[in-house]
Amino acid sequence: MSKEKVVLAYSGGLDTSVIVRWLAEKGYDVIALCLDLGQKVEDLEAIRQKGLNAGASVVEVMNVAEEFVADFVFPSIQFNALYEGTYLLGTSLARPLIAKKQVEVARKHGAITMSHGATGKGNDQVRFEIGYACLMPEVKVIAPWKIKEFYEAYPGRSELIDYAQKHGIPVKATKSQPWSSDENLMHISFEAGMLEDPWVKPLKEMFELSIAPEDAPNQGVEILLDFVDGLPLAVNGETLSPAALLEKLNQIGGAHGVGRVDMVESRYVGMKSRGVYETPGGTILLQAHRAMESITLTRDVIDLKDNLMPRFAGLVYSGYWWTPQMKLLLNLVQQSQAGVTGQVRLELYKGNVVITGRKSPNSLYDADIASMEKDGGNYNPTDANGFIRLNALPYKIYQRSRKG
Repeated sequence: MSKEKVVLAYSGGLDTSVIVRWLAEKGYDVIALCLDLGQKVEDLEAIRQKGLNAGASVVEVMNVAEEFVADFVFPSIQFNALYEGTYLLGTSLARPLIAKKQVEVARKHGAITMSHGATGKGNDQVRFEIGYACLMPEVKVIAPWKIKEFYEAYPGRSELIDYAQKHGIPVKATKSQPWSSDENLMHISFEAGMLEDPWVKPLKEMFELSIAPEDAPNQGVEILLDFVDGLPLAVNGETLSPAALLEKLNQIGGAHGVGRVDMVESRYVGMKSRGVYETPGGTILLQAHRAMESITLTRDVIDLKDNLMPRFAGLVYSGYWWTPQMKLLLNLVQQSQAGVTGQVRLELYKGNVVITGRKSPNSLYDADIASMEKDGGNYNPTDANGFIRLNALPYKIYQRSRKG
């Protein structure tokens, strides 16, 4: 009798390396899918071999960095998306792509069962499983961290590390540095371990993508970013692919201490969680894109996008990428970006991103109208009298009604 096939989202890290072995011991035919999302990996072939050694029958490795940046990161940048005003959604944006690729691999191998290494307390379980349901309604899910036998045997990272060492599975995490990290081309995140106390300051050696702002060069750097219809296309005049452009900005921004965030966020499953993030390139892109929109979009469109942005960010954070409401928002933001074209100049200095200029062939900025030194062209200052009276009228009536 053939074994049931299960497609595991496999990173090569502690949790999923242990889960490969555990699933194999339970009699499943494990197909491990490892995606290169632009994270730093010493050797993808070594990761593939580690998965096979742990018990997978197949380990598929795919480079999806360009698709990740073009189809997930850039639309989020176009929405100027921040969750709870702070988080640039690096992990959240990767999960729908992983779910999509798992479904593709499942269909290739004739499987309908998926597995992941997300815990029963985190957001990723929701992101993965709602993604599976949207893309493969007949899906079955094996989530070890929600199976009593598994989570009682391995209640914490120490037990997982012991299991990995017992079975000769090499992993990055150690008991002396037990925090969990997740990396892709958009960012790297850190949580768990010492970070579970929101008062504890992160260790300096924990950070991987950026230098500490106080240690950054005393001389800042200037960057020119070119946009066409809301998409960043060139850095300092050099046209680059989406992934190459983000990688270049990561390098430049990281060298100047840009993009560090330490926050307590509201998880979708109901609890507060402390996360530390490094997002140098994304931080630069977000600020540059807002500057580009400031000169090319009308006030009403900016206002509409700003009002919808928290809804978009919340859907991304909570795992609803493949839903009808997200499709509508993605279509809207794409339409809004027509003509968001031009160049933004900015300076990086010790963790700061400062916009110093913006220009566009579609600029809505009219110096003749805006200037304090000219008559105003088509703008007649006396028109403001009636404008102000009409806008003030409801408040005058309101105040009079309260005097009685």
